[in-house]
Amino acid sequence: MLLDLRNVDVIYNGVIQVLRSANLSVPEGGIVALLGANGAGKTTALRAISSLLETENGRVTSGQILFDGRDVTNADPCAVVAAGLVQVLDGRRVLQHLTVSQNLRVGAHLRSRIDEAAEIARVVGYFPRLAALMDRTAGYLSGGEMQMLLVGRALMARPRLMLLDEPSMGLAPTIVKDLFATIRRINQIEGVSILMVEQNAIDAIELCDHGYILENGRIVLHGDRAALQANADVREFYLGLSLGEQRRSFRDIKHYKRRKRWLG
Repeated sequence: MLLDLRNVDVIYNGVIQVLRSANLSVPEGGIVALLGANGAGKTTALRAISSLLETENGRVTSGQILFDGRDVTNADPCAVVAAGLVQVLDGRRVLQHLTVSQNLRVGAHLRSRIDEAAEIARVVGYFPRLAALMDRTAGYLSGGEMQMLLVGRALMARPRLMLLDEPSMGLAPTIVKDLFATIRRINQIEGVSILMVEQNAIDAIELCDHGYILENGRIVLHGDRAALQANADVREFYLGLSLGEQRRSFRDIKHYKRRKRWLG
């Protein structure tokens, strides 16, 4: 496996435990989705992997995070990026006062002796819209353009594993469809492994090879795409489908937690 989380616990401020004995794997060249409700611990899991917990007074207190066999638990974030593990943060975090071109170049700052023009051309091959925006100040881009820029900036680092945190948030369905198709192309052409946190469960499961369900800091279920799509609880509580194939609202479902078989 390219990435392995082994019984990982994460605690904030020395007292608040968010991840509990989390086990998760991403194979070389695979796409893995991490699904769950708000507050389940999904973003914390990504921050633990990319060693960004310290910025929020968090820390992995137990367990191991292995990247290509190397222990990166609570490692230096720059060393993690240099090893080929890059996170695209949530919240459209472009460098707002820099141009698109400058943002892309920042993505390659840990690499030496590269042909920046060729690397930018490679990114534009996946996101043609960026070609006309190179001199545009990044803060004035649309939400979809910002997301293209963020994924493109991550590609400039030549990652082996890319962590995507809610890439579809706030985007129109047509843009989400195009973005997910591009993520699949990047995976297939570049061989980049993907670990993606998403609340858009339908599209995320359709894209992924394997998925994990995280609730209250614990992995409660995992399986390949077909298994997740066939699971009755996943269909009802995450895909919005009952056994009769009719969409349901959480407001229409009583005793939500009690009815989840994985919660006992």
